[in-house]
Amino acid sequence: MKKVITYGTFDLLHIGHINILKRAKEYGDYLVVGLSTDEFNEKKRKNAYYPYEQRKTILEAIRYVDEVIPENSWDQKVQDIQDNDIDIFVMGDDWQGKFDFLNQHCEVIYLPRTVGISTTKTKSDLMG
Repeated sequence: MKKVITYGTFDLLHIGHINILKRAKEYGDYLVVGLSTDEFNEKKRKNAYYPYEQRKTILEAIRYVDEVIPENSWDQKVQDIQDNDIDIFVMGDDWQGKFDFLNQHCEVIYLPRTVGISTTKTKSDLMG
C-alpha cells in the first residue's frame, strides 16, 4: 500500500483544498493529513476561523482523506513520515523547494495550487 501525507490548516474549506486532497490521494492508496493545531497556528500567527476539532471533523468527512493527525510544529514531519510509513509527501507549489530535505525519507511532490482561490483571499473578500 502506498501512503501519502500532506499538511495544512484547512480553514474555511474551499475548492482549492478539495483539489489538493483529491490530487494527493491520486498518488497513493492512503492519505494522511497533518492538520495544524490551534496552538501551532498561533505560533505561525495564522488564526483559523474554525477550531482544530471542527476542522478535523470536516476533513474526516472528505472521501479522499483516510486519517487526520495533529500538526504541532514544523519539525515533526520526519517523525510523521517514519511513524506512518509514508511513501510520498505532497504540498502546494507555493512551498516549492521548502521541503526538499524530506527526499531522504520519501518522495516529495509539489502540486500546482488552484488559481484564484485561497483562504486568505476568502477572508479578505468576506471582510469587504
